[in-house]
Amino acid sequence: MIPRTINRRFRKVPSVFFTVLAAASCSVLGVQAQQKFHFEITVDQSLSAQPSGRLLVVLVPSDTVSRVEPRRFVGVAGRGAVPVFSVDAVGLVPRARIIIDETSESFPLESLSDLPAGEYWVQALVITNADLRRPDAPGNIYSEPLLVSLDPSEGPPVHLSLTRLVSDEELPTDEEYLRFVKIHSELLSRFHGRPIYLRGGLILPLGYGQDPSRRYPLRVRIGGFGERYTAVRSMMRPGSPFRAAWLANSAPRMLLLHLDGAGPYGDPYQVNSANNGPYGDAVTEELIPYVERVFRGIGKPEARVLDGSSTGGWVALALQIFYPDTFNGAWASCPDSVDFRAFQVIDIYGDDNAYLDEKGRERPSARNSDGSVRFTMRHELQMENVLGSGGSWTVSGQQWGAWNATYGPRGKDGRPVPLWDEDTGRINHSVTDHWERYDLRLTLERDWDHLALLLRGKLNIWVGEVDDYYLDGAVRRLDTFLGRRPSIDARIVYGADRGHCWTGISDAQMLAEMSRRMPGY
Repeated sequence: MIPRTINRRFRKVPSVFFTVLAAASCSVLGVQAQQKFHFEITVDQSLSAQPSGRLLVVLVPSDTVSRVEPRRFVGVAGRGAVPVFSVDAVGLVPRARIIIDETSESFPLESLSDLPAGEYWVQALVITNADLRRPDAPGNIYSEPLLVSLDPSEGPPVHLSLTRLVSDEELPTDEEYLRFVKIHSELLSRFHGRPIYLRGGLILPLGYGQDPSRRYPLRVRIGGFGERYTAVRSMMRPGSPFRAAWLANSAPRMLLLHLDGAGPYGDPYQVNSANNGPYGDAVTEELIPYVERVFRGIGKPEARVLDGSSTGGWVALALQIFYPDTFNGAWASCPDSVDFRAFQVIDIYGDDNAYLDEKGRERPSARNSDGSVRFTMRHELQMENVLGSGGSWTVSGQQWGAWNATYGPRGKDGRPVPLWDEDTGRINHSVTDHWERYDLRLTLERDWDHLALLLRGKLNIWVGEVDDYYLDGAVRRLDTFLGRRPSIDARIVYGADRGHCWTGISDAQMLAEMSRRMPGY
């Protein structure tokens, strides 16, 4: 049985904070909870650390899978969403006990008491890593998946033991055409006050080892939201269209650097920001020079290009616009909102509420190809509130939390200032002036005299006319702006009846176009 989802107003339940809990004191904490069905989570004695973080209990109906680790489903909204219940846990010690009950925050259900009776795979997870906000990040702790038959209306509590620790990260083993790098970032470490690292996956061209004196242009690629640098392994899997195009005898020879889509607030979007720190400077001043030095890159702006899809599409355009003298062209498909008057379906400058439109209707966040709504803004933000510490979407590590951390200001408490109220959706227009700095259309408009010549022929955009996340609306607004300024020679292509993430160009064609932007290399 698939638990129902809700689209009505999200009822915020206060978070429960757990400090260091000795086993002797936990019985007092759990007296009231014993009256109703609940989960009891303990920390195994084998875990000597005292981590803090967001504790999640995740359930997956057993009739959908034969065996699964429910933690892999964290962050899914819409049709594939599974029940998640959460609290903040601080200073976890061995044998400490945490209670998840009907007062805990929940998604997509309103409460644990609404969970349908049935058989579930159940798993507990504590997200502790502050630098890579992902369920699979090193340092996170979790329980073994447990298959249970439960009925919240009656029955005993379910006991879960946190016994497993996600081990320290190791770079993947190099392969014939693949290399992996991890460097300490002085810029980001200074900003955060702790060691921060930049990672990258590198694809070498055909014949790279045959001429040690040859130097190569650099293609910087950025994937969709949260895509890790290890995606190069999938790109180069045997039989893939990309591999065939990359290793063709006629293919242009260049290096490909795939940036890492994981950071302190989710995807860092590879630009300088008040919360993530100087990611743009770190990429352009630390990572790229390192790669070009070690792997025989040419190291000149005219020999660097960018490409990406979705999040990566926006990043490719943003790096080209914010660092116009550093790159020689951007190829972007289905970019995240490039005009904040159409941030998906929200005008952050003119609208008053992120959840409701001017007629009081729930705003959609994703749609199917036929136009029907997959899930609403309120539904998606309910999911993010449950995942974020303190019950706030601003530190969820998910899509809206990452946008807010990238584009928004930093509060006095050290956390990103929310663009809107997490419960009501009311937009805080006092922070939109900070978001304006990342509105690409507005940036071009304000700095046109300087950017027009530097960006001539460098902007290439593809978008489906029925993009799943309504990203086509912002592209059309940018198109209108650039259409009145044809001298920039930008290319914007629409895919009729196409969704996310349509690209009207093959891998081989893109390589050829990039090569023509870099004559002589």
